[in-house]
Amino acid sequence: MQTVREILEDKRHRPLVYVGPESTVFQALQIMSEADVGALLVMDMGDIVGIFSERDYARRVVLQGRTSAGTHVREIMTSKVVYVKPEQTIDECMALMTEKRIRHLPVLEDGTVIGVLSIGDLVRATITEQQFTIEQLVNYIQGQHHGAVAHE
Repeated sequence: MQTVREILEDKRHRPLVYVGPESTVFQALQIMSEADVGALLVMDMGDIVGIFSERDYARRVVLQGRTSAGTHVREIMTSKVVYVKPEQTIDECMALMTEKRIRHLPVLEDGTVIGVLSIGDLVRATITEQQFTIEQLVNYIQGQHHGAVAHE
């Protein structure tokens, strides 16, 4: 079973994308669009203070009649951030995301954010792991079949 650390190593070419709590929602949406991400960490003085997602935007800006240019991220971000540690497994992350109904998990090591996992990252890792297992089983079965000797 792959760990969070192993998945992050595959994503190491992607920089950490974040915004400050005083940024406007409009600025955050621009950053999200440019980085092609569905959520941003909200960082203040190097500490994670929240997470801002497309869901936050839809529910707390659009549906409440606010404007993205006149609303600060701190006003609508999710401040109770659920996070994982690098040694946790894909299954643990998937269970946590399902239970908490979230799509992004910051990864903290010694109190420092070292990355973010999305549900897409976990699904890709799961599919890759399953494909590997299937290939191994097929090779094993084919090896058994070819290695059999006919007795008369």
